[in-house]
Amino acid sequence: MRLAIVVLVAMTSLASAKPRWQTLPLPPAMPKADATGFVRVDGAQIYYATFGNGAPVLLLHGGMGNGDHWAHQVPALVDKQFQVIAIDSRGQGRSTRTKATPSYDQLANDVLAVMDHLKLDKAAIVGWSDGGEIGLKLAVHHPERVSKLVLFGANYDVKTGNKPRRGKPAPTFDEYTAKCRADYQKLSRTPKQWSALVRWLLPIWRNPMGFTRDHLKSIRAPTLVADGEHDEIVALAQLEEMAKLIPNARLHVFKDTSHFALWQDPTAFNKVVVDFLTAHD
Repeated sequence: MRLAIVVLVAMTSLASAKPRWQTLPLPPAMPKADATGFVRVDGAQIYYATFGNGAPVLLLHGGMGNGDHWAHQVPALVDKQFQVIAIDSRGQGRSTRTKATPSYDQLANDVLAVMDHLKLDKAAIVGWSDGGEIGLKLAVHHPERVSKLVLFGANYDVKTGNKPRRGKPAPTFDEYTAKCRADYQKLSRTPKQWSALVRWLLPIWRNPMGFTRDHLKSIRAPTLVADGEHDEIVALAQLEEMAKLIPNARLHVFKDTSHFALWQDPTAFNKVVVDFLTAHD
């Protein structure tokens, strides 16, 4: 009888366990940076941190986040002899903002300013979500500055690329937002302005991104288009279309993960990204 109860409890526990893509394991603490700094751009201070030596790789985080969200990825890239530069996008993390309405073009200009400050003529770009949109802007309008491009959880057309919302946001996004808010209150110079920051970011998410199919066809940097198979907001069909439109692009879908695959399965995520960046195209 006792054995039967134990088996029943175990079976109930397994049945109630969430699949990995519905969980949000948070990243560890960021490794200590070799150097940090701020670059002043159009009234804002843009924060960056550098790690290691070698070919430069810029890491661009998702909306509301900060560069520390790449804590799983930095050691994997440094181990492969890359110089990693993690940037806090304008208004987010440690970076400041102005009252001017933000745009992906402005955020891309901020990245260029950091590159100029660090005297980087060209770099690989790894962008997640909003960071992917910034990467697209750079690859389309400043192709000479981008050696390789990784787009994770990003699309080019909000009308056809975003999944329709059904009811409440996914629990993973609630947990992600809570993480971003806690980080902002810890890192920002204006820790009480979280709600103002979110309102400030809304135009970026609501307005068209400004990309066309011809823009995608013009990209010359070798490109990896990737996402989790259960992304909560981005339609996989759009990722498939992007991979076909961008010359020299490949598509990778991470199994049993979502918009947060870099946290849910960092081992697989890191291997795919490192293999792409180290490949000789």
